[in-house]
Amino acid sequence: MSTQTTAQPTSPIVRIALPEEKHYVGQSLTKVALRRLRRDHLTLVAIGIVVLLTVLSILAPVISSAFGVNYTSTEIPDKFLPIGAPGHLLGTDDLGRDQLSRLLYAGQVSLSIGFVSAILSLVIGVSLGVVTGYYGGIVDDITNWVITTLNSIPSLFLLLIIFAVSRDPNSIIPQSTVTLILVLGLLGWTGTTRLVRGETLSLREREYIISARAIGASSSRIMFSHIVPNLISILVVTLAIDIGILILVESSLSFLGFGVRPPTPSWGNMLTEASSFFTKGAHLVVLPGLLITVTVLCLYVIGDGLRDAFDPTSKD
Repeated sequence: MSTQTTAQPTSPIVRIALPEEKHYVGQSLTKVALRRLRRDHLTLVAIGIVVLLTVLSILAPVISSAFGVNYTSTEIPDKFLPIGAPGHLLGTDDLGRDQLSRLLYAGQVSLSIGFVSAILSLVIGVSLGVVTGYYGGIVDDITNWVITTLNSIPSLFLLLIIFAVSRDPNSIIPQSTVTLILVLGLLGWTGTTRLVRGETLSLREREYIISARAIGASSSRIMFSHIVPNLISILVVTLAIDIGILILVESSLSFLGFGVRPPTPSWGNMLTEASSFFTKGAHLVVLPGLLITVTVLCLYVIGDGLRDAFDPTSKD
């Protein structure tokens, strides 16, 4: 007796193709800001112009030697030479001094005043703003009183008083470029302090600050290791704008006769000296004025671009 085995039909296996899961990698605000900056061509051009002017100013001795000129040497027979004159690419001034060399050396002075004064005021403003915003109380009241008092006096008027006193031979305040940098830096911190104080008042109530305080972190560690790093974005923007403002302030003081004193050149005092020779050498007015305008405009564009790049609410 034979047995037959009947094969059972197998049911087909249906495979459902699931869509591939997308893995999103989180990025820090700095990486997002750098990506946005790479797409912001106007800001990149402005950064390039400021960097180029800074490098050319630093290389002023090398460039002057290459052209065989000196920014202090006078040649009265060659005064008021136009742009493109032999041996003087950008002409000469009323004393026959090479204009290209003087513009480059003046760039060292004007840019150093803007950068160093802005950094000094930023350091003071951040330190006071973080401390007053974190502690509050009597410290906050005293700082706000000082800020209100300083802001109630017109800044230009206050600067004129200080530099008028420094012109006195018996004054204990010597008039020099270093003095100008210190005065501008020591008087320009009030706006930064108010901005940082407001941000610190908000940040000190965040969860990670409360957690750091709960595990025993010191106040100095919380302020400068947890709060200050979260202010970098607004501080970079503030620094860029302050540099432009301080370059304009130096030019204004030089125009009024209280800025950098000749024979040390700056874009401001070069513009002031040349204003009376406009009909004889228009390039003596146009070139320093153009450098001031372009530099300040680029710094404002950089500040605006950085603000947009570091804005956490901005969409790509």
